[in-house]
Amino acid sequence: MLAQRIAHGVFYLSAGVVVGTYVGFPAGLVLRAKVARRPVRASDVTPSIAVVIAAHNEESGLGPKLESVLRCDYPRHLLEIVVASDGSTDRTVEVAREFETRGVRTLDLPRAGKANALNTAVATCQAEVVVLSDANNPLDRLALRQIVRPFADPDVGGVAGDQRYVPATRDDGTTGERSYWALDRMVKAAEAASGNIVSATGALYAVRRELFPRVIEGVTDDFWVSTNVIRLGRRLVFATDAVVYEVPSPGHRLEFQRKVRVMTRGLFGVYERRELLDPRRFGFYSLQLLAHKVLRRLMVFPLVLMWLSSILASRRGGWFWPTMAAVQTAAYAGGALGLRVRLPGPAGRALSLSAYFVMINVASATAAWNVVRGRRIARWEPARTSQDRS
Repeated sequence: MLAQRIAHGVFYLSAGVVVGTYVGFPAGLVLRAKVARRPVRASDVTPSIAVVIAAHNEESGLGPKLESVLRCDYPRHLLEIVVASDGSTDRTVEVAREFETRGVRTLDLPRAGKANALNTAVATCQAEVVVLSDANNPLDRLALRQIVRPFADPDVGGVAGDQRYVPATRDDGTTGERSYWALDRMVKAAEAASGNIVSATGALYAVRRELFPRVIEGVTDDFWVSTNVIRLGRRLVFATDAVVYEVPSPGHRLEFQRKVRVMTRGLFGVYERRELLDPRRFGFYSLQLLAHKVLRRLMVFPLVLMWLSSILASRRGGWFWPTMAAVQTAAYAGGALGLRVRLPGPAGRALSLSAYFVMINVASATAAWNVVRGRRIARWEPARTSQDRS
């Protein structure tokens, strides 16, 4: 009987954490955005900007990326473009130098990690605003104009762009990833409407030059740079019309590796920025950071406890506990199946969602283990067409 009571308590406590993190907190953000609005005083300003692109072995995507930047509707005399190659061994440097007659500066650096490449590149820039973007995600023509509009508000120190995926092919197995980022977009919009987003993603974001910190190794650079804006008392907001395009990961294996890398570096980043978790200093933002960057990334543990406790509780009969155990077991089995096979139609989309959910939670457990054993990931070889996101 005692074991059953403990199982019931563990289940309800774990379920509360899961539902609160995945449903309750996002719903609260949407409500807060309606009742406690804090609008940004954006306007058509044109500060001088430096677009900084750090690259390692990105020869295939760098050319189209630079073409997209050069096509942007922004005054050329106010625009710097810097490519910092971090010890590339392919044609990345050669591709970048093909654009030097069009105003692109190339830094051919030894292999020392992305942090060093960013620090070196930004140190060479004189612009008022630094725009950072991954090496292979093309920008929309109006992306630069839109991402600087919020800087008309002196309280704004950083702006995140809107990452959008290229149209999906039929049943391409990316339903889970696309759905996740659609939800993330909604949450960011709600956060920005009443205060700050938690952090930017590396696909596209901008910060005032004087707020750019020295990036340290072993953390996600976009998280480190963008949260420094909050640390220094300025606003970090979201520009929905500053669009950067991305192709979802082509396979679960590569996406799993990327997620482990991002989550490991992200958890180390939260540790290094742990002062931001103090609500006495940073108010509601501390709760956002806790929910988004800690609880969501460690959700695998309450999920496992919720599943195991329902299995244990189901031994005493009734309908509720066996049903809870069966539903969770079916969901995880469907996710495991979705990692192996791809089906057409609604069944395939459901499997894709389950597979993505299972994959990111296994990745989060792996990342948590990396943190426990102190394994930082400072350098890696690109293995997909899209770059790291926080």
